[in-house]
Amino acid sequence: MKNFTKIILLAFIFSACNSTTNNNNMNDKTEKNSENEKVANDTAPKVTGIGGIFYKSKNPNELKEWYGKNLGLAINEWGSAFEFRNANHPDEINYLSWSAFEDSSDYFMPSEKEFMINYRVQNIEGLVKKLRANGVTIVDEIQEFEYGKFIHIMDGDGNKIELWEPVDSIFTQLGGKTTK
Repeated sequence: MKNFTKIILLAFIFSACNSTTNNNNMNDKTEKNSENEKVANDTAPKVTGIGGIFYKSKNPNELKEWYGKNLGLAINEWGSAFEFRNANHPDEINYLSWSAFEDSSDYFMPSEKEFMINYRVQNIEGLVKKLRANGVTIVDEIQEFEYGKFIHIMDGDGNKIELWEPVDSIFTQLGGKTTK
């Protein structure tokens, strides 16, 4: 009988601990869902990820072929489109562009560097306003295309940076090969 009482007592303690753990797990899930909703509804002007990696090459077509053959990139006429899921909206497909440009290209000007990073942004108008207020060099004006809005800035080291507020659904509708 003494052992039976110990078993009942242990079962009661275990049940109470498990109940507390379940309540804590529920609270953690509720807090996480609330945090995810805040992030998903955030419209603050900011960078949200990398949108593209661009660099110069002596022979971009051969280089693209090399990357396709040796590293498995799905190559198109511009380079490769990488497909990934949006962390805040998992059903949404997003894209990153990898592209090699001719050495003679002036697309990276006024930077003298052989590369340019494209950053995905949200609220590009608000971000440009913030950048102007902070004295950042704005190279051009916002240009709008069906697949998003673009503007170029210079960072503190003289690198030209491309900011892109994407409309990824256009790329999804167009289809085509992507690197996954």
